Amino acid sequence: MKIVYIIPSLEVKGGAERIVIEKANYLSEHYGYDVSIITQCHHNNAPIAYPLSEKIHHINLGIPYYNQYKYSYPKRLWLKWRINKRLRKETTDAVLQIDPDILIVLPFFKPYIAYPIPCRAKKIIEVHEPLEYHLYSDLINKSWRTKLFKKRYFHHIVKNTDVIVSLTNDEKKYIKEAKRIEVIPNFSSMDVNLHSTCDAKRVIAVGRLAHVKGYERLLNIWGIVNAKHPDWQLDIFGDGSLRNELLHYANVNNIKNVALHGVTHHISQEYANSSICAVSSYYEGFSLVILEAMMHGVPCVAFDCPTGPRSIIKNNQCGYLIENGNEDLFAEKLCNLIDSKELRTQFSNAAIERAKTFNLDIIMGQWKSLFESLSGNMDNHQHN
Repeated sequence: MKIVYIIPSLEVKGGAERIVIEKANYLSEHYGYDVSIITQCHHNNAPIAYPLSEKIHHINLGIPYYNQYKYSYPKRLWLKWRINKRLRKETTDAVLQIDPDILIVLPFFKPYIAYPIPCRAKKIIEVHEPLEYHLYSDLINKSWRTKLFKKRYFHHIVKNTDVIVSLTNDEKKYIKEAKRIEVIPNFSSMDVNLHSTCDAKRVIAVGRLAHVKGYERLLNIWGIVNAKHPDWQLDIFGDGSLRNELLHYANVNNIKNVALHGVTHHISQEYANSSICAVSSYYEGFSLVILEAMMHGVPCVAFDCPTGPRSIIKNNQCGYLIENGNEDLFAEKLCNLIDSKELRTQFSNAAIERAKTFNLDIIMGQWKSLFESLSGNMDNHQHN
């Protein structure tokens, strides 16, 4: 079976890039599928962020899409038209040359270019962020531009796609126009050799330093918690554009015992050396951070944001789901766990068991079943 993924780049250390690579590796190594990844804007000399199997065919178009932003209008419009034209042609040519059975596209970069490609492949859109974030978020101006974006999004993608694969059941209400919807959660292939003893006086947070991760409200929360528990530490792992802003915010507000460590290559060890994981995001597609923390036996406290945390955390069993935006309640629940080693241990054991339901082999088996059902449809169509 020939499968093609289309993604802007594989040079970024992001969750979507990591998952695509790990799935591609698995499909090729375990099922013997012929897997190709077409990157559209990967810089030609940039390394791939995560290990890619030698069995994967990587086709990089290397289109300098972002060069247009070096220029002002009207030149930028002209460059954008030229680049989009090249993007459409080269993506189409690459797909037609491979002639795949399955074509998978991520929705966050020019997905409407891939779906009109005239090929026999069954077309899948793989959603990694909640559509509510794209379409209904207060981070997006609710104007005629938003309505136009929504119209174009559904017209060019949903209605022309054979299957939309969502990470959570909650996403279904936003994609009613789809021909077929499948819910397949993410997994983590992280090797876990150590589990948390829940003894360390340490709360961990992991993720890029971007607005969507809500670190400014986590700092507010930590200010409340640390006033009551000055012997506990908040360690944040990740990097991004808000680093200096967050450091300034902590200093100005006199928030103690918090450190921004940047990216680490030993995150498994950091999870194991923590007793609680805090997730303060405004939106999450699925949240590998929550899953990986739970795999290490680290209870999570997370805002019940759209849409990922509630699909992983069983509230009051392996962690806490907090009303989105209720910083006082978040701080209260963190303190509950800090105050009780017995409660942390109870939640820790439940977290390990819950994480097992997102086992790599189980999740990839669901993808295999989907591909085979689509392949069966193709075979029946060809026989008819």
